[in-house]
Amino acid sequence: MLSAIQDRRSIRVFLEKPVPRALVEEVLLAGSLAPSSKNRQPWRFLVAEGRAKESLLEAMDRGLEREGRSPLLPGSAAYRSGAENTRRIMAQAPVVILVINPLGQPLDRPLDPEERVYEICNAQSLGAAVENMSLAAWDLGLGSLWICDTYFAYRELMDWAGGSGELFAAFALGYPGEAPPPRPRKSLGKIVEWRDGN
Repeated sequence: MLSAIQDRRSIRVFLEKPVPRALVEEVLLAGSLAPSSKNRQPWRFLVAEGRAKESLLEAMDRGLEREGRSPLLPGSAAYRSGAENTRRIMAQAPVVILVINPLGQPLDRPLDPEERVYEICNAQSLGAAVENMSLAAWDLGLGSLWICDTYFAYRELMDWAGGSGELFAAFALGYPGEAPPPRPRKSLGKIVEWRDGN
């Protein structure tokens, strides 16, 4: 398993080759087997292929256009061009999966401390699900990209998804058309502090 963790890459170039449904289902099963806080399993997966994916991309386009006029994320305006590039990657991938938190609160709703902790715990669970999906995809010979730029089209994509819950991420899936090198990682010496009690 450590080799899959070390070898996995985020893929931003996909081949024009359909992914068999059985492989998509294996990736989704891996996500559904993730550990979750209080076993809430706070996930729902919307799989978009073909015309449905085109419709999803149109929602993304509407959101990016609206973000230029009336931003949901005014402090992140500098990253909008990155979101436009992400949209190009989503168009290239044969499969795009929206990861929805059906227990999530709307972004603009103030949360009390207990609700905030609940959201944090669910986010940890969802992160584990997406990581499982990434590793399973790699193990099956597929590439994937965990996408957070969808927040630039949050409202539009939530409308596309049916409006209930909270959009957590998108997940592009397909056969890799590139073999990127590993990205630099911080050494353990810089990120780990040992406390032995002495």
